[in-house]
Amino acid sequence: MSTPKTRIMYIEDKSDSLNGPARIGRVAFSKTGRSLTYAGRTFQSLDGRGFKANYFDVETRDRFWISGPRRDGQDRLYASAQPVLIDDDVAEEYWTIIRGLNWPRD
Repeated sequence: MSTPKTRIMYIEDKSDSLNGPARIGRVAFSKTGRSLTYAGRTFQSLDGRGFKANYFDVETRDRFWISGPRRDGQDRLYASAQPVLIDDDVAEEYWTIIRGLNWPRD
């Protein structure tokens, strides 16, 4: 059995508003690439049929924007005071490889 392809992605919950809780984390893609998993949840592609969302949680039907993180860190479509959380297991790789910056350890 092959290991699923993984990638660090930006994940924003759009179920309650256009500015929802967001984080940077590692997702695993299905063999076809039409679905992905993150934190025990499975997300299915909306295939371009979503408004400000491109995936939905297959269990709750909540909508999400999931995309590759931007080098400049401006991942949110709309400005928000809510912080974008970064999972501990990807923090160093995110800051040094994706952002090209020194890792700001806490």
